[in-house]
Parts: sequence; C-alpha cells; structure tokens
Amino acid sequence: MTDYERFRLAAVQAAPVYFDREASTDKACRLIIQAGDMGATIAAFSETWLPGYPFFIMGSGRGRLPWKAQAEYLAQAVEIPGPTTDRLCEAARQAGLDVVIGLVERDPRTRGTVYCTLLFIGADGTILGRHRKLKPTHRERAVWGEGDGSSLTVYERPYGRIGGLNCWEHNMVLPGYVLMSRGVQIHVAAWPGAEGPAPPAPISVWEKQLLLSRAFASQAAAYVILVGGLLSPEDVPEDYRQWAYTATGDSCIIDPRGEVIAGPVAGEAILMAEGSMEHIFAAKAACDVAGHYSRPDIFQLRVNRRPHRPVVEASLSEFTAAPPETEAES
Repeated sequence: MTDYERFRLAAVQAAPVYFDREASTDKACRLIIQAGDMGATIAAFSETWLPGYPFFIMGSGRGRLPWKAQAEYLAQAVEIPGPTTDRLCEAARQAGLDVVIGLVERDPRTRGTVYCTLLFIGADGTILGRHRKLKPTHRERAVWGEGDGSSLTVYERPYGRIGGLNCWEHNMVLPGYVLMSRGVQIHVAAWPGAEGPAPPAPISVWEKQLLLSRAFASQAAAYVILVGGLLSPEDVPEDYRQWAYTATGDSCIIDPRGEVIAGPVAGEAILMAEGSMEHIFAAKAACDVAGHYSRPDIFQLRVNRRPHRPVVEASLSEFTAAPPETEAES
C-alpha cells in the first residue's frame, strides 16, 4: 500500500498593527512561531497582512488627510529582500514551517509604487519567491501597481506543490488556470476579509469569496487555505477611523473536492486542518483540468513571463554605433 504524504495546513487570522511595519512584523513572527508549535506544515496570512489592507480607499475626503494616509502607507511598505523579510524568514526557520504572507511591497527601484504581494518563505528560512497581484480591484488601483506574469508559478515542497493568488485574481479565471497547469496541490487564497458593506446582491461579499475559493479547490483538485483579514475601527490610527469598516475574517480550509473541512472562524485564531496527498491524487484522477480533462487541440493559453521593465539600460556603443547598410546604400 502507498504511504501518502500528510501535512497540516494553518490559516493565520489576525489583525496587523495598521500603518506600523515593525509592530506588525513582531506580531507576524510570534504567530509564525505559534503555528509551528501547533504542528503546522504551512501557515498562510491574508492579503497585504503586513502592514495592512488599504481600507482608507473605501472612504472619500479632501484636504491633506487622504494624502497623509497614502504617504504613510508607502513609507511603511516592505522591500524584498530587506530587514523585514529577514525577520520573517528567521521566524519561519525557527518554527520549521513554510509561510505565505501578504505584504505591501515597495518597489526598490523607484520607492514610489507598492504592490499587493504574496511572499513565499521556506521552512529553511529562504525566500522561495513572490507573486504580485496582476490587477488591483476597483479602488485598489489608486494605491497598488500591477504585477506581471513572471510570478505565476508554484513551488515544489517536500509535502506538495504550493501556490497562491490574491482576492479577485480568483475571479480573473486565467491566472488560476496557469497555476493548475503547473500542478498546484496546496493553494493560498488570500483575501482582505469582507471589505465593507456589500451593494444589494443575491450573496454577501464573504459568500462570494467562499464560492470562488471552493470552485478553485474543485477545479484544481487542490487544498485551498482561504485566509481572510481582520479589521475594526479600533485597529487603526484615530486619524483614519472615519474610513474604517469591519472585516471579520471568516477563514476556512477547503479540501480538493471543494468541501469545507475547517472553519469558518471568527476573531483572532489559527485555524488548522490535516491534508493528505491521497485526497489530492484521488481528486486529480477524476479531474485534471490541464491534463486528461483538457482539450489543448481546441484551447491554448499563452503566458508572458517576462518581468515588466519600464527602463532598459543600454551602453553608449548601442547609441553611437553606425546603422547597418541597406542594399540601396551599398
């Protein structure tokens, strides 16, 4: 009989210290160690957990205060690699588990743009990679830049292949299919939580998050860690409370058939569930959407994996070299 790999999945549901990178990093490291003590193999945090989702975009206002919030948000962002990621990596190493955490990542080149980034850290304390959200949603476009196809990948770990997407990337369809085509087995679906009052709709914001995450699990035949953010007006600096709303997290863990096996949970908690490669193989045997359950003779997806390069450095010789002769000139 086959001895299948088993692992423990953790959704870390907690509020960061909004607008405070150092205090948020302290808390993240404590939570990573706690998840390790609980026996987690992989621990996931919500979208832009460190140092927090830009809740202030949901409000409106004129004058200096909105610009103050934007400036602080940029100033408290994280560069990769850097002192903040060094601390997170050391915590992962000490805890002996993989970590996937949402960061507000600052562009180290211009230092004027931030991205909604998922950082992947190995249990040995090394950075496995990062994924920048491809298309910020609605008002998020006022604060985040766009990612590119270079980070649409999965990471081979001793217990399985891991990947992740942010929020409405699950609504885009194609990014998820790229990860499925690479054989993702454990997927992090990072959400900000039910972000504010939903407009009149048949289902709530949280129900839509759950629906999309369950659909991903079923289509990918993969475990999904749906991890949502926490927010309340008391969590944020007093200057910005006029824009704060309540997000209750409601994290859960979903099996490769699309069934919820843990959660949802409210408040600060580390939600745990056990996974097995046997369940992944059984689900993929029924439906491998990029393998036996595909029709490549009808459908093909092309992915541009080149990083965005707004500036390309060239040597002086490339500008001064004479143009090649044409037939008419020779």
